[in-house]
Amino acid sequence: MTHEHPTGHGHGAAGLTDDEIRALFEPSAWDERYRDKRSVWSGNPNAQLVAETSGLAAGTALDVGCGDGVDAIWLAGRGWRATGLDFSAAGLERAAALAAEAGVSDRTDWRQADARTWRADGDRWDLVTSHFIHLPGGGMTGLVGRLADAVAPGGTLLVVGHHPRDLETGLRWSVDDVMFAPEDLLAGLDTAGWDVRTEVRTRQEGRPGVDPQTVHDSVLVARRS
Repeated sequence: MTHEHPTGHGHGAAGLTDDEIRALFEPSAWDERYRDKRSVWSGNPNAQLVAETSGLAAGTALDVGCGDGVDAIWLAGRGWRATGLDFSAAGLERAAALAAEAGVSDRTDWRQADARTWRADGDRWDLVTSHFIHLPGGGMTGLVGRLADAVAPGGTLLVVGHHPRDLETGLRWSVDDVMFAPEDLLAGLDTAGWDVRTEVRTRQEGRPGVDPQTVHDSVLVARRS
């Protein structure tokens, strides 16, 4: 899947039907966005990734919903062997190009798969991370379970998303209640054998020429025994 869904004001996108909004969550829409020469994201790693991994020893990492690969590239630059997974072929093409520019092609791999159906199939990583994937119909709980299956013993699971609180501020629009509180994710995780922490963290988000806004991130951190 993609990183985060588009932002805007209110609970819907003006002039779009529900079907048109849902189409924005599909690979073809993201291929179109990533083929645009302008950067889709800021080019900086996600803040919660930096906060949670800066003290970890480098190992193997999987970023599910990697988009244009910035998080995986950031990890690779710090000694990790990073795999990025996304359903957008164009996003992965951009990720590979950015990895080459950063000189970390030898420490990054890119896989095309849809997080809605992907399974680890026995593969394991020391760090499994996912930022701002939002799945309708309670799909996040199933994804969290599959992400947990991919964490090696002693490894870390990090899942971050937009908290529904941001709908109240008009900073986001959404469909089918895809945003989640961190505790919502626990239904997808068998917590036996895990040290689990859930938090809502605030940070400042802004675009050039726009005053920064306070946003709320839902954060699940789980460390496997």
